[in-house]
Formats: sequence, C-alpha cells, structure tokens
Amino acid sequence: MLWRRDAVERVLALRERVLADHRTETVPLAEAAGRTLPADIVAEADSPPRSFATMDGFAFDATDDYPLTVRDDEVFPEDDPPALSAGEASRIATGAPLPAGANAVLKREEATVDDGELRGAEITPGTYAYERGSNVRAGETLFAAGERLSPKDAILLGDLGYDDLEVHEPLSTALLATGTEIHEGRHRDLDSPMLAGLVRSWGHQATYEGSVPDDYDRVVDRLATLAADYDVVVTTGGTSVGHKDYVIRALADLGEVLFHRVRVRPGKPIAVADLPDHDAVAVAIPGKPVGAHAIATLVARPLFVGETSHSTVEATLARAVGIGTSGFEYAVPVTLDGDEAMPLGHRDSALQIYDETFDPSVLSSSTRATRADGFVLTEDDLDAGERVRVVPYPVVE
Repeated sequence: MLWRRDAVERVLALRERVLADHRTETVPLAEAAGRTLPADIVAEADSPPRSFATMDGFAFDATDDYPLTVRDDEVFPEDDPPALSAGEASRIATGAPLPAGANAVLKREEATVDDGELRGAEITPGTYAYERGSNVRAGETLFAAGERLSPKDAILLGDLGYDDLEVHEPLSTALLATGTEIHEGRHRDLDSPMLAGLVRSWGHQATYEGSVPDDYDRVVDRLATLAADYDVVVTTGGTSVGHKDYVIRALADLGEVLFHRVRVRPGKPIAVADLPDHDAVAVAIPGKPVGAHAIATLVARPLFVGETSHSTVEATLARAVGIGTSGFEYAVPVTLDGDEAMPLGHRDSALQIYDETFDPSVLSSSTRATRADGFVLTEDDLDAGERVRVVPYPVVE
C-alpha cells in the first residue's frame, strides 16, 4: 500500500503522459475556464504598455520642486499626450496615460493652482501611477503547460490580448459499474452517477457505459473495448481481494497497474492503471459509495485537474474520534455548525454509527454520510475541543 502523497505523485506523472499527446482545440476566452493549457503562456509585451494615472489630478515629475507650471491641456484615457518639460504639470483623468516626463499624480483635492502655478502635497515617483510593466514584463512566463485555468484567469489573459486560446480537449471518460448484483438489477448503482458528476465538475466528459457482471472474460473484454474508445475508464466495484473481484487482474492483463490500495480509509482499495496499448488510463474505484467519493476526490481528482492541495476551514471538534488501526490516513466526515465540527457518524450526531472509534467500513456504505459538509484528514486520534482543519466538499468537487 502507498501513502496518499506517493499515490498522487504517480497519478500526476500519468497525467503528464496523457496530456503530452492529448488533442487540443481553440476556444473563446470566455470558455477557457476549467481547461488545461498545452504550452506555457509567455508575455510578449509589457503590461501596461505605458504608465497610467489611477487618480484624477495633476501629472508631473515628482522630483521637480513646486511651484510647477500647469499646461492648458487635460489628458483623458483616449489621449496620446505630448511630453512634459521640466517644471511642467498637466491635468489628468483617472485611466489616462501619463505624459512622457511624468512619473506621479497629485490628487486634485491635495492641489492648489494659483495664476497657473501648481502647489500641493509632497509626493514621490510612482504615486497614483500604474507604471509601465508593473503588471507584466515582456518575456515573463505567466501560465505553465499543464495548468488548469480558472475563471479569474480570463482577466489577465484578456489583458494580454487573448480572444481565443489553445487548450486541451476534455478527457473522454467512461463509467463502468461491475458486479452481478448491479448488472442484474438487484442492487442500484449508486456510484456511477456520483463519479460522472465529479468528472464533469472537474471539466471533463463523462459517459455512463452500464455494468458488467462478475465474470472475468466479460470484465476484461468490456474494459478493452472502452479503453479503445475513451481516454479514461473509471470502474466501480471489484477492487478488493474477494473471489469475484476481477478488475485489478483484468487491468494488469491489459496494461500496467501503477498501484493498488492506498493508505486512506475509507476508500483504500483504489487502483490506477496505464493502458498504453489502448492509449488510455483506468481508475478502479471501490464500490462502497462514501468510500468511493472520498478516494476519488483525494486520489483520482489530480488526474483530471492537476491539483493536489485542499483549502480548509478551521473548526473546533465537537466529539473525540479514535482512529482504531494506525498506519492509515482517515477522512472523517463532519457537519459544520458555526465554528463547531460534529463528526457525522458519531453516536451524538444525526447519523449514529460508532461510539468514539471511527468506523470507516460501515460509514463507507452509509448514504446519509453524504450530508456531511466536509471531512477532516487525520492519522491520529482526535480530541473533543481540538482545533481541526476541515476540507469543505465544494473544494474537491
């Protein structure tokens, strides 16, 4: 078994291989959020291209002494003003370009003009001036290949002059449930709709491809077919060590299993495989729904988004939680009420599964556990009243 950090390193390395040869397309800047860059973006010019005023007032060289001679003109954002001579000042509007020879702006309310001569507060170069190149310098690398764009990135990219952008096409992803009980309709498939939603929220395509019974030949044939048609195959169930758990064996026969089992509970028996002969990769997710969600967001998510860090909020744990078996990282679901985090599943919570020792096996099957607001990652016992870092579910979804 790998620790999560080691498993994620292998996932990120696999992501690099996948993206290296993955298809690209050009999309409008407004549609680039959530997409991944195939190449670095390097600034071709300084931004801003010239210095601008950030306040209504008077532009001049702040190293000159008062009084200054005020020119008759006033500079507006659409103007291309003539240069100032030494000892001169020019009226200027917010957003207007500073005339050559000016390096600062004196606010209008701090200025006094008498007989065409300006006096005012002492200022230094750069005061109320958005200086050329202070935002971006020509030749500066601003975005790296493999980076996933966020909506706010459109601001800088637009300022750099991009109307369209080359990005990787979304990964086509097949969802396949395994298990005779699901295939025959005796048990509902709770995992695939959830996993499809995650893949889509991570910016990629997800298609439900049905189910396959616990029969090795049918499992391997179905996986091979899907791997030929999709970039990623995500399976659920069949990842443990039972007599009918065929998924890992099938993946090993089709390619290379990069790892099987990660020291995370719930969700331990996840596997990731590289299927180079089919130009695809596979992620095998365990079948218990809450465990499937936990391990998918913690280990599979970096394959799709390239991100590993999780923003957290600090809270006070309402009840003590023991971890039982050491040597694992536990994802403990909690509900938040103001500054208090209640372990959902604790006997004093709305879902009563365990007393004080966390029970990932039972909780992993509890659909009510999905009503948690987030989870706490820990390798050690947690005490009541302890300050903990909660990963809110929207951060990983």
